[in-house]
Amino acid sequence: MKQILMIVQIGLAVLLMLAILLQHRGTSLGGAFGGEGSVYRSRRGAEKCLFYLTIILALLFGILSIVNLLI
Repeated sequence: MKQILMIVQIGLAVLLMLAILLQHRGTSLGGAFGGEGSVYRSRRGAEKCLFYLTIILALLFGILSIVNLLI
């Protein structure tokens, strides 16, 4: 059981890395402090879907990590 959890966790980690790397560039930490002079725009289409997929993958990875520690 523990080995299956580890394999699934590795798969989720790879998918999470890909989802993060595919995110739109230019949304760095500098934008939070006003260093980026871009106009606010909302996410649409595939970008919005990728954003939510990244959140879901991160939550699943975190939950699976906790479950893996408890077993």
